[in-house]
Formats: sequence, C-alpha cells, structure tokens
Amino acid sequence: MALTDPDCAPSGARSEHLFREIHGSSWCSASAHQVAVVLMACIAFPGASALAGGCMGDIDGSGDVAGSDLAAILGGWGTNDPAADLNSSGAVDGEDLAVLLSAWGPCPAVAPIVAEVACVAAATAPWALHFNSFNLGGTVGAAIDPVRFSDLVGTTVDLVVVDNRSAAEWAANPALTDVRGASQALVVPATPAASVVSLLMAGVTAGSGDSPGRGFDLVVDADRDGTLSAGDIIDGAGNEPGFWYVKDLAAAGPYATTSIASYDVNDADIADTMELERIYYPASIAALAPRPLVVISHGNGHNYAWYDYLGTHLASWGYIVMSHQNDTVPGIETASTTTLEHTESFLAQLGLIGGGVLNGKVDGDRIVWIGHSRGGEGIARGYDRLFDATFTSPNYQIADIRLLIAIAPTDFLGTTSANPHSVPFMLLYGSADGDVCGCPDSDIGDSFNVFERATGLRQSTYVYGADHNDFNCCGINDFAGPIGTAIGNTEAQDVAKAASLAMIRTVVEGDRSTEEYLWRQYESLKPISVASTTTVVNEWKPAPANIVAIDDFQTNGATTTSSSGGSVTLSGVASTAESAQNDLNTVFTWATTDPFNGATRARTSDATRASVFNWSAASLVAWTVPPALRDFTVGKFVSLRAAQGTRHPNTIALLGDVTFTVVLIDELGVESAIPIAALSGGIEEPYQRTGYGTGTGWQNAMEAIRIPMGAFRAAGNSIDLTRIASLVIRFGGSNGSAQGRLVIDDVQIERE
Repeated sequence: MALTDPDCAPSGARSEHLFREIHGSSWCSASAHQVAVVLMACIAFPGASALAGGCMGDIDGSGDVAGSDLAAILGGWGTNDPAADLNSSGAVDGEDLAVLLSAWGPCPAVAPIVAEVACVAAATAPWALHFNSFNLGGTVGAAIDPVRFSDLVGTTVDLVVVDNRSAAEWAANPALTDVRGASQALVVPATPAASVVSLLMAGVTAGSGDSPGRGFDLVVDADRDGTLSAGDIIDGAGNEPGFWYVKDLAAAGPYATTSIASYDVNDADIADTMELERIYYPASIAALAPRPLVVISHGNGHNYAWYDYLGTHLASWGYIVMSHQNDTVPGIETASTTTLEHTESFLAQLGLIGGGVLNGKVDGDRIVWIGHSRGGEGIARGYDRLFDATFTSPNYQIADIRLLIAIAPTDFLGTTSANPHSVPFMLLYGSADGDVCGCPDSDIGDSFNVFERATGLRQSTYVYGADHNDFNCCGINDFAGPIGTAIGNTEAQDVAKAASLAMIRTVVEGDRSTEEYLWRQYESLKPISVASTTTVVNEWKPAPANIVAIDDFQTNGATTTSSSGGSVTLSGVASTAESAQNDLNTVFTWATTDPFNGATRARTSDATRASVFNWSAASLVAWTVPPALRDFTVGKFVSLRAAQGTRHPNTIALLGDVTFTVVLIDELGVESAIPIAALSGGIEEPYQRTGYGTGTGWQNAMEAIRIPMGAFRAAGNSIDLTRIASLVIRFGGSNGSAQGRLVIDDVQIERE
C-alpha cells in the first residue's frame, strides 16, 4: 500500500483500510484519539513477533501491546527516544507506530523450542546424527547445536529424560520428572565437534508390554527451574518420543508361551498328507485382546515343526503363530494353495483348536505370511492369486494380509506370478546359501528377483555367512561360503528373530521404536544379542507415496538424463551404464561386456533398473534437480541404494567398505556435504565367495543409505533446503574411497 506520506507511516493494508472505513482520512491527519480507535479495531489482527520476555511493541514490558505503549510512542514522537524507536531508525515516527499497530494486543506466548537433541555421535561433520532408537544399555547421545543455540554456549543447563508425553499431557503437566532420579548438568560446548555428550542411563528400563521400546522426551532445561517453560528445548513434545530405548529384539518377549504340537485341520481342500499345523501363542492369551496371526510356510524337503525358534519367539511377543505342512513337491502353485487354505481353515476352526482356547483371540484383519524357500515364493504367489481374485475366501480378504516375509525364496514362476505387488515385503537371505544361491546361471535361485518386484514398502536383511537351512532347525548343512565365515544356526536365527519382529512391529503395529533396526547401518544399530562380528546388509525402500524420486533409472535411459527429467553430470567416472539389474552371462567373472556383472535381481522380463560406474580418482556424479522437486523440506531423508560391483578390479583392490560424500547445493550455490562414513559404515564389500567363474565375490549386495534431512542444516549451515538445485555424490580424496565400482539406484527424498 502506498501511504499519503511515506514518512508518516509504513504499509499496513488492513490497518489503513480499517482507518479509512472509520474516518475516511489519511494516517498523517489522524489525531491520537483516531489512531487509538484504529488500534482497537486491529486487535482482531494480531501479528506480533515473539521476543524473549515480551514482543515487539511491548515498550513497558507488561506482556501486551496496549494504551501505555501507544502513549510512549506519541510522547516520544519526533525524538530519538530508544525505548519508543521500535525499528531503530534514529527517530520515533510513523514507522514505529505501524510496528505497534501490527502487534496490538497480548504478546504471543513464548513456547519451548522443539528441536532434535538425542543423537548418535559421528566421527566427522555433522558430528551428531539425530536418530531415535538406541539399545537398552547402550550409549544414548545428546547434542545441543552450538550455532543455532549460541546463547546457551558456556552456560550450564540440565538434561532431563522424561517418559514421553503428548502435547496435551505436557500442557497439563510441565513438571520435569527425570526417570533417572536426577537431571544431568551440562555446560553447553562451543563447537559442533565437541557437542555430543552421553546421557547417563544406568538403571533405566526399556519397553513394557508388547512393545520392546520405551519412548522418552529429552528436555534441555535452560533456566534449570524444573519445568518445561519458555526458552527450554524439547526433543519430543508430542505423540512421537524424542528417542526410544529398546530391548533385545532377539530375546524372548514378555509372555510365557505354549503350543499345540500337531493339529489336523482335516480340510477337504488340502491334500490329506498336508493337513497338520503347529500352533504357538502366549500362555496368558485368555487375558489378552485379539492378536495378529502369523502363518509360516516351510520349503521343499523341510518340515512344519522346524520353526519352533521363530514361532516361540513371536508368541513371546504376543503373536499367534501357525506353522503348517506345505505341499511344495509339485511346485509353487500347490505351495501357495496350501498357505491360502491353511489360513482359511485355521480361522474357520478357532472354536475347535485347543478346545477353543484361541476363539475370539485372533485378529483376522491382521495376518502376516512367512515363507521359506519354495514356501517363500509360495506366499508371494498366494498374494498374487488374491490380487488376481483367482482365490477367494469367506474368512479373509487381500487387505487382511498386512505383510509378507520371504526367507530365501525361489523364483520358479517369474515376473507376473511370483509377485508381492504393493503389500509390504521383507526378504531374509543368507550369502552362503547353497540351495537358493543367488547364482548367475539360473533365475530360479535368485531371491532378490522377488524382492525387486515388490512395489510397496520393502526391506531386505542380507546375512553374510548364513546358509539356506540356518533359518530352520534341522535341514542339511548347505553352507557354501569361504572357510571360517559361517556364522552358524544360532547366530543366523538371532538375526532372523530380531529382523522379523522388527518388521512385524513396524508394519503391523505401527511401532516406531523398531523401524531403525531395518534400515540403519548394521555397524550403527544391531540387536543386542547379535555378535559385533556378524555382517548384515539392510535395504529399505518406502512405498511410492512416501518418495520423491530424483532418479530411479526406470525412464530416460541415457546416463546424462535422470528419470525426473534433470540433467546428470558424470565427471571422472568410467564404464557407465544404465540397464536392468541382470547379470547377462552365467559367471561372476568381471567382463567389460557385462557392466551389471553380479546383479542377480532381475529376469529379462523384470523392470528393475539401476546405474553403474567406476572411478580411480576424485570424481563426481551430479543430478540437477528439476524446479518442481527443489523443496527438500517435504522429506525427512535423502536416500539412495548402492552396491559394490563384484569382482571388478577396483572392488578387489579396495576390499572394504566404499565411502563417498553426498552433497546438496542450493540455488545460490550454498552447499552442505555429509560423508556416509558419518553413518558408521559404508557400502559393504561383496561376500567373498568363489565359484561361477574366476575371482572372488558373490552377488552385488545393495544397501540403503538414508541421511536425515536435518544433518544438512546442522551446525548453522545456511543452505536453503526449499531451493535445492543439485544433488551430488563425490568420490576420492577427502570425499571418500579413492577407487571403486558402484551400482546406484533410487536417488530420492523420503517423507518417512
């Protein structure tokens, strides 16, 4: 708005409009009384800026902008009275009056500051990574950003750990009651590198009841008054805790268990020799609300009684588990039928099983299918039959199947039939599998084919040194890895128990305490019982609704154009290609004619594609972000999937984790760089298994790299995350490994 006299008062369209409505004159001709009338009319449009101890325009510090403040402005008009000179221009004039106009009324309450504090320490910048899950008895870090909170540097504050409260609970009770018995004093460090301290958590317990995680809010009590108040910092302050303290996911849960060793469903739709079930459930089931159902379908040559370790484990965490005989010898179609029919019969016979002990106690709307080997492909085929409506049941529908967990599944049927579609899908797989081997000569033994077909949330837990029958009790030893790398049955089953529980809790129960165990670097977070020497590679890809793809390599096949339409710059890299993740010959021997050597993730009829390249000096790959995708604040993570190229000379020369640096650059050229080494690991080297040609190294092991968006703006970085022009990966020198060969897929922003 242009005022009659620009020296009289600045813009304020609503205020001037109201004044003209009332008096039909300009600001400069207004009397004090007339201005006061307008100010009262403006109370409906408060817009004050919050300041410590009051707000702009609150000259007398009373907590609101009122007549006394107006009197101070008018009394100082034309002078340089600093109290009334609200814009510090050197004179009290119409501009100061306009500031007061915009702030008329009560000052906004100054709320506590919500910020991430709980963290994992990193050896390099950004020094603190704000993750949420921590093992019971492990180190929980806390960091106060010394740049953002520079006013606290050098002062003493109290760190207070409080059981998670909702926003309403905090409003009703702001008292800080530390679960540790006393708060922890901290002199706020001056530099980001020194900002991480360890919370003293001795004696604090983790989850209770069904959940392994216990949620806490972490408060920085800046004024040390024992209440959550203005100027304090809180990590939490709502339904999502600041951090979780988590029990051992591989250990037994809170419930004693019981089982029915053998129950005959006697179903005419199931072959007479395939009618038996073994059932596991909490001994206190009568006192529990209805629980989800987990169905286990064994593999060929296996037995339904070989999964006590998994059935008992899940029952101890409150689930009802049924393991059934599976008709695998004829093939996958009959195996899928057995799973479909046993699920139906079990639900139909709840009044009979165990004398009706489970009647009314099974939540038939929440079903998980777990399958091993042919049974693993069978559950994917069973879901596909529900999807195609070639099988229907009076007792459950496709929406009731909430999750598939396939343990080393075969791929006999291929693209259209062994297909999980959009249901959440988990793959458990051992690198030393001597049966479903991941070999380059046959698609039947390539479990990752099934994984890559999943179009919903998908996760894989790839266990180095585990074989096919480590995931049951009694199958033959088919270990096919190097001597000394076998982890054994007990260790592999600890990984499987923990991963299965984490996936079920996350997907079926919406339990956020277990999610990070499915995607963080295993070097950073692994279940308590799993040995530190056990190598596990985690993959994670959310459902499409939670992804903004910068480049998924599915379209625009030229290496210089991303799937989102932006340009791609490759500098210093060589042997680049974009294609299906399908090894083109029958051996793992490196050949320049087979750029996707080691990629056993697709048949020729599958769609999954990726990019591959190698480097031997400082290099980079840069994606120009299309304008429509430049607001990265829509997401919580920047992520990608990557694997080392097996048996390539650069891979062999390194034979260790590959690291690199992920860089965001905004439209003004401001950049923020995060080395993935800060995540506690890199891209794992291929399992050093031999066979199928010369050299050493097995199938390419893709893993997820998820960098919290907050890491890019840590320590006062001024990057504008709403205007990201480029996403760059840099290699070599200070940016990471000096050489390597890398497969990259799914460069994206993740909302959750």
